[in-house]
Amino acid sequence: MHRLNAGIPPAKVSRGLGHTRKPSHSAGFKVSASSKPYVGSLVATELKFAIVIARFNDLVTKLLLEGALEAFDRHGGDRNEVDVAWVPGSFELPILAKALAKSGKYDAVVAIGTVVRGSTTHYEAVANAAAGGLLGAGQDSGVPVIFGVLTTETMEQALDRAGGKTGNKGGEAAVTAIEMANLLRTLRSEGKAADVWGK
Repeated sequence: MHRLNAGIPPAKVSRGLGHTRKPSHSAGFKVSASSKPYVGSLVATELKFAIVIARFNDLVTKLLLEGALEAFDRHGGDRNEVDVAWVPGSFELPILAKALAKSGKYDAVVAIGTVVRGSTTHYEAVANAAAGGLLGAGQDSGVPVIFGVLTTETMEQALDRAGGKTGNKGGEAAVTAIEMANLLRTLRSEGKAADVWGK
């Protein structure tokens, strides 16, 4: 059976036989000349942060905490103004992170923990509970709750990510908190984002 328009990509075939059209760009992301891009500043001055940190695997979490505090200092904040609250393990991070976020006293909350895979499914249960719970804490409060929980196969991998050869994920989480806090502050000041829920 002979097909009309053989060899012409489907995107270029119009409903009229044999006619072609230029591909439409309307399906892609378009920024008009008048649109205003919003990007959060990486300056931590005048912002208030809390860190919720798990004691379990504290050989690693203490290093992540130090990385986070150094990042706040480096970006114009003051580590002495950061409230740090310890919980037993990563499973307990979400409830305290949510309570702090909903207090209205913080521009962002950073959650720090380390979950290392063992020979049981306990790893998946804790990692999934922490991830889902922390996501929910941010969504339920309107305050950025930043996931700074390492989920690794080995303790060596965790240490590599806590100031070792692959950097410090605690510091990265702090920088993310600064950016998100500033972004929301800007949007809220212009009435383009909802205020912290419940305020």
